[in-house]
Amino acid sequence: MLSFVWATQTISALLLIVLILLHSPKGDGIAGIGGASQLFSSQKSAEKGLNKLTGIVAGVFLVCTFLLGFGLVK
Repeated sequence: MLSFVWATQTISALLLIVLILLHSPKGDGIAGIGGASQLFSSQKSAEKGLNKLTGIVAGVFLVCTFLLGFGLVK
């Protein structure tokens, strides 16, 4: 069971790195000064799906980290 949690944590960590790098940058740049950044900000369905998937993988990573950190897996 311990090796399964370690493997799951490693895979989720690598997948989390890839998913975070796939996100589009959210910086406003100079448009953030006058509030014009809100005018053109629209989130596509692909971005919403990517956000959900990133959240799920982050949750799996956190659960594995707590299980391994507190020694709950033998």
